[in-house]
Amino acid sequence: MKKDTLILKDKSVIELEAGASLNDIRVVSGSRAAMVDTWCRLTPDNLSAVTIKNGDGVAVGSYAGLVLENETSTILEDGSVLTSFNLREKTDIEKRLDTLEQGQQIQDEVIQTHNAAIEDVGEIMSNMLEGGTQ
Repeated sequence: MKKDTLILKDKSVIELEAGASLNDIRVVSGSRAAMVDTWCRLTPDNLSAVTIKNGDGVAVGSYAGLVLENETSTILEDGSVLTSFNLREKTDIEKRLDTLEQGQQIQDEVIQTHNAAIEDVGEIMSNMLEGGTQ
């Protein structure tokens, strides 16, 4: 039987255990290192666009802006690791903050470009006053 999958923004595919839900994404990893690798892929950027597909490959959920709330792991008798990742959608306040931060980043880039242009004009004027040409 094919497993449900979680597909991250970077196209990483994580196989899910039966009965998983968004706030209880269950993953079995072959080792602690494999579990940490999965955990490390759950970055804010990768969680910004997530699709869950069933065993037949049909998308059963698409999400934007998920947050990894926490994780709980249990080492099984065979040495594999069962991890429950608790994901949730961003709150309206978190979404507004993201929008504000994006706007601030754009504003900072415009100011840097503007300051660089002013420095270029200042350098040209300085060279002209010294008798040089530009």
